[in-house]
Amino acid sequence: MAAEILKIYEQDPDPKKIDQIVRCLKDGGIIIYPTDTVYAMGCDIYQNRAIEKLSALKGLKVKKNNFSIVCSDLSNIADYARVSNKAFKVMKKAFPGPFTFILPATGKLPKLFQSNRKNIGIRVPDHAVPKAIVEALGNPIITTSVKDDVDNLLEYPNEIDIIIAQNENDADLIIDGGWSGIVPSTVIDASDDDFEIIRQGLGIFEDL
Repeated sequence: MAAEILKIYEQDPDPKKIDQIVRCLKDGGIIIYPTDTVYAMGCDIYQNRAIEKLSALKGLKVKKNNFSIVCSDLSNIADYARVSNKAFKVMKKAFPGPFTFILPATGKLPKLFQSNRKNIGIRVPDHAVPKAIVEALGNPIITTSVKDDVDNLLEYPNEIDIIIAQNENDADLIIDGGWSGIVPSTVIDASDDDFEIIRQGLGIFEDL
């Protein structure tokens, strides 16, 4: 069954549409959603079957997935990751924004999502749609970038028509948030206080 397409404007996300997305997530659905960098694919971190499906779509074993999670702000990050004082100060400047911080995971992550991981990636995008989704859901969602595995003109497609055409049979719901960027988040290993840039993306770490 092809994915349902839902158009949402970043400036003023419709609460009824956000509720519809939350119902999809709670039912174990896979969604594609806009962020402040590129479009992402994800699911509710407490829906095991959805995590299994998402892992399969990405060609990953469930216990070896490297998915990050999207939080709405810094307030509940300590539930899922251990954050040093130094890391917190840097993240406070970085979030919301185009960064992913790799931090030591806590035992509060759902059992399946924990797998054998020691670390977890944390994102707080500067985009109203994922923020509204996470707030309404009440817990983080998984984030993994949507890539163009067909034409490869752009590694990260920014046209919603292309995203729909390539992913409509994989996702349950695709949020049409218009054009996106083509550069992913900057990934920073903050598992200790010697920060290391793992992937240079849109965010400029030196500015922090």
